[in-house]
Amino acid sequence: MPDRAPQPVDRQLPTDEARDLISLVRDIAQNEIAPKAAEEEDAGHFPRDVFRLLSESGLLGLPYDSDYGGGDQPYEVYLQVLEELAAARLTVGLGVSVHTLACHALAHYGTKQQQAEHLPAMLGGGLLGAYCLSEASSGSDAASLRTRAAREGDDWLISGTKAWITHGGIADFYTVMARTGEDGPRGISAFLVPGDSEGLSGAAPEKKMGMKGSPTAQVHFDGVRVADARRLGEEGQGFAIALSALDSGRLGIAACAIGVAQAALDEAIAYATQRRQFGRPIADFQGLRFMLADMATQIEAGRALYLAAARLRDAGRPFAKQAAMAKLHCTDTAMKVTTDAVQVLGGYGYTADFAVERYMREAKVLQIVEGTNQIQRMVIARHLAGPETR
Repeated sequence: MPDRAPQPVDRQLPTDEARDLISLVRDIAQNEIAPKAAEEEDAGHFPRDVFRLLSESGLLGLPYDSDYGGGDQPYEVYLQVLEELAAARLTVGLGVSVHTLACHALAHYGTKQQQAEHLPAMLGGGLLGAYCLSEASSGSDAASLRTRAAREGDDWLISGTKAWITHGGIADFYTVMARTGEDGPRGISAFLVPGDSEGLSGAAPEKKMGMKGSPTAQVHFDGVRVADARRLGEEGQGFAIALSALDSGRLGIAACAIGVAQAALDEAIAYATQRRQFGRPIADFQGLRFMLADMATQIEAGRALYLAAARLRDAGRPFAKQAAMAKLHCTDTAMKVTTDAVQVLGGYGYTADFAVERYMREAKVLQIVEGTNQIQRMVIARHLAGPETR
C-alpha cells in the first residue's frame, strides 16, 4: 500500500444537496465505473449499462429544468460531477458531457410544446444523445457544412454525412445542424432527429489512440424525413444555436480534462510514495517532489478557471471568453500532467499495467474536440482585440 494515499478532491459546493450528489457520484464511480475501465477500454466496450444507471440516478440531466426531468443544478455543480466521472473513466465523463450538449438546443431554443414532448425522455428516460455539427470537410470551419435539409410540405429531408460524432451509430437521438438556405452561417438550421429514423446509419467507429470504448463515427443521412415540428429555433438560427451549445460544452471538456489530470496525479503520488530506490521512497527526492507540486498546482488552477467560468454562466453573465480559456488551459494541463505522470512511473508508466499510459493517450483528444486549442486561442484573441482584419 502507498505510504500516503491520495485523498478525494476537497470541493467547495454550494448546498448540502450538491454534497450528497458528489457522494453519490463517487460511489458509482468507485464501484461501477473504475473497476472495469481498463479492461473495457482495452476491449473497445461501450458501457451502455453505466449510462442507464446514470439516467436512473438522475445524472444525465443535471443542469436542466426539473419540470422536464432535469436536476436543476448549477453548472458549477454539474461540472464537478463530470470531473469525478471523467477521473474514473473518460468515456463516461465525456459521454455525459456530449449528451448534455445534445440536449442544449431543445432545452434553450425549443418551444414549450417541444420541450414537454421530448425533454423528459432525453433527460431521465434512459436515452443517449449525440451532437452533429462537424463534417469531413468542415471541422474548425463549421459554417461551411454541406449536409442539407430540403423542405417537403410539413417535413424536411436531410441528406449528407456528419463526421467525428461521439455516440455515432448508437445514439437514441441526434441534434443535427443542416443547411436550409444560403451558404455561410445564416443558412443553417437545427433539427432533433430520432436515432431510429429511416435512412440514418452509422459507419464503423474510428480506430483511435485512446477512448476506444467511446464510439466515434460518421453518421449518414440518406433522405432522412424529419417533421418541421422537430426543427429547433428559427430557420437560419442553427449556427448560433451550435455556438451557444459549444460555449457550454467547452466547459464540460475542461472539467473532463481536470478529471483525467487528477486521476493521473493520484496514480503518480501513490506510486512515488510506494516505490523505493536508494533505500527510501522516490517521493523523497526533490526532482520528483517538485514535479508533483507543479502537477497539483496546474490542476488546481484549471479547476478554479472552469469553475469561475461556470459561475459566470450561472449568474447569466457572458462567459464565452472564459469558457475558451478554461478549455485551452485545462486540456493543455491534462496533456502535461499525464505526460509527467508517465515520467514519474518510469518504465512502468509506459506499460499497460498502469493506468497513466491510458490517461496520456486519452488526454490528447481533449485538446482537439469541440474546437481545437488553436481555435480557442482565436476565440480568446477576438474578445481581447476584436475580429481579425481582412
